[in-house]
Amino acid sequence: MIRLVDVTKSYPAKRGRKTVLKGINAEFPPGRSTAIMGSNGAGKSTLMRLLSGAELPDTGKVERSSTISWPLGFSGGLHGSMTGYENLAFIARIYGQSYPEIRDFVEDFAEIGAFMDQPVRTYSSGMRARVAFGVSMAIKFDYYLIDEVIAVGDPAFKRKCKIVLGERLKNSTVLLISHSRGIMKDFCQHGVVLEAGRLIQFSDMDEAIEYYESSADRPNARFASIQAAADA
Repeated sequence: MIRLVDVTKSYPAKRGRKTVLKGINAEFPPGRSTAIMGSNGAGKSTLMRLLSGAELPDTGKVERSSTISWPLGFSGGLHGSMTGYENLAFIARIYGQSYPEIRDFVEDFAEIGAFMDQPVRTYSSGMRARVAFGVSMAIKFDYYLIDEVIAVGDPAFKRKCKIVLGERLKNSTVLLISHSRGIMKDFCQHGVVLEAGRLIQFSDMDEAIEYYESSADRPNARFASIQAAADA
C-alpha cells in the first residue's frame, strides 16, 4: 500500500515559492494500477519522486508498506560516469539482487552490445532508456513507477516493454505517467488527474481520460466547481 496524507510540496521560485501539490490525500492499493495524468508542469514527476522517497514533502507524509521502484523515466536513475555494467553491479548490491541475473536480463533486453562497457553519459537517449527500463524490470518490485518511457523508442523496443511489463503486472502494480490513451488503457484500471495542485481521482479509466482531455480545452471552468467543493 502507498498512502499520501495531507501532502504539500513547493519549490523556490522568482517570487517566493511555487506550490506544486496542495494537501494531497490519496491511496494506491496493491493490484490497482493507476494512470497519472496532467498538463506539463502540473506536478506529475514531483508526485512520482515523493511516492518513491526520492524527495520529501514540505508537510504531510507518504506511507509505504511495499517495495517500490525508483521513478523510471528517460534518465532512469543511472549514473552517467559509470558504465552500464557498473550501474548494474551497483544496483544489484543496493537491492540485494544477483548481479549475473540482472546483467543477463538487461543484456538480452537492451541489446546495446559493447556499449554496456561504456560510460552511460555516452549513450543516446534511446540506449539509456533501454538499459534503465531493463534494469528496473530485472528487479521484482511490488510497485513500478513509470514516467513515459514505454512511449519512446522504436516499435520493437515498445513491444518488448509491453511484454515484460505485462508479465510483471501479474504480481505487481504500476503507477504510470503517460499521455497515450492506448498505453494507459493497456496497463491501468484507474486514473488520477493532477490539476491546480489538486489530485482528482476516478475509479473508471475512461472517465479519467475523458476529464483529462476535456480539461485541456477548458482548463479552469470545469475544475473550479470541484476545487470549490473540496475547499468548502
